[in-house]
Amino acid sequence: MTAALDLRPSPAARPWLDPSVHWPAMTAATRHLDAPVGALHLGALRWNAQEMLRRAAGTPIRIATKSIRVRAVVEALLALPGYRGVLAYTLAEAIWLAERMPRLDDLVVGYPTAETAGIRRVATDADLARRITLMVDSPEQLDLVDAVIPPGEREEIRLCLELDASWHAPVLGHLGVRRSPVHEPDDAGALAEYVAERRGFRLVGVMAYEAQVAGVVNAPRGRPVDGLVNRWMQSRSMPELVERRARAVAAVRRHADLEFVNGGGTGSLEATAADPSVTELGAGSGILAGHLFDGYAHFTPAPAAAFALDVVRSPSPRHATILGGGWIASGPPAADRLPRVVWPEGLRMLPREGAGEVQTPVTGAGAGRLRPGDRIWLRHTKSGELAEHLNGFAVVDGDEVVGSVPTYRGEGTAFL
Repeated sequence: MTAALDLRPSPAARPWLDPSVHWPAMTAATRHLDAPVGALHLGALRWNAQEMLRRAAGTPIRIATKSIRVRAVVEALLALPGYRGVLAYTLAEAIWLAERMPRLDDLVVGYPTAETAGIRRVATDADLARRITLMVDSPEQLDLVDAVIPPGEREEIRLCLELDASWHAPVLGHLGVRRSPVHEPDDAGALAEYVAERRGFRLVGVMAYEAQVAGVVNAPRGRPVDGLVNRWMQSRSMPELVERRARAVAAVRRHADLEFVNGGGTGSLEATAADPSVTELGAGSGILAGHLFDGYAHFTPAPAAAFALDVVRSPSPRHATILGGGWIASGPPAADRLPRVVWPEGLRMLPREGAGEVQTPVTGAGAGRLRPGDRIWLRHTKSGELAEHLNGFAVVDGDEVVGSVPTYRGEGTAFL
């Protein structure tokens, strides 16, 4: 049965703090399901949803759907006070969500788009044009829209200007992600002025995603020096951005009546919420909590999403082999992109094989005692990417499955 998720606060029992309690309960709950099994722990979801709100300290959170990709979870979050609107990752996804969630009237596409079919849909549908905002950082992106359908023949297109939030550090140079070319406040003001003079467009928002703070772990497991360096970088990058973002927003407001200024991510909720120029936060990874997000010093999310695979062979007294496991995360290829084996404890993948496409050998304490049919629990590095491998998640409460929810894939669609 499809579960209607209720993420309102509940008693704060946290079984995931004791792996010897949590993972056997997850195994017992899902034993009747064939692997691969994706599971969402309802108590952990509730905990994470409330922890995100606590860290946001009253600033509304726009849900970054890329980090979830389960419509039922998005709907449940939007039912909570403090979550408002979505940050979609493609225009096609935004249209799909708008069609299936008629009460969702605030969808921002988080990245510039060249989806001409989607642009035409929005440009010729007054309801979609009212609800969906496109991301831009250059005049050429406006030209693309006009080439699809000229301004006199379409609805007004809502736009959000993306400000580059990376830090141009002394000696070290560019720190952050390569996104918008709009870095300086004067550049933001000039682009806002340009948009104001173009027919058929209305600038309603500004977004600046500080990836070097929100998306870079500052307490990585087993790498204390990296953590020290990252904390130093973040302590200097954030003040620079707060000052520059304020000047950029002021420059844009001279030419546009802004409805929102979006910033942040799961790793920077506190710091971004303290920025007076920001009116809302964009975040989502902390809800399902891929294991990458265990590596922060200032918060610890609960492992709300996990997947289980079964042992199918024992190639030696020191090894066991599970069927599947090759679910590698995006980003720079490294060990932290691999799924993490979390139960039974003490297991690890082999350096020469890693997470195999069809089979994954593991070794470590207890590997030799595993037999075909025994269940292994893993967590994906990223939060939303797990949904691309599964048609749905079993929803676990205590030691029983209380329902299931489809992923985007399970609803018959995929966007990237």
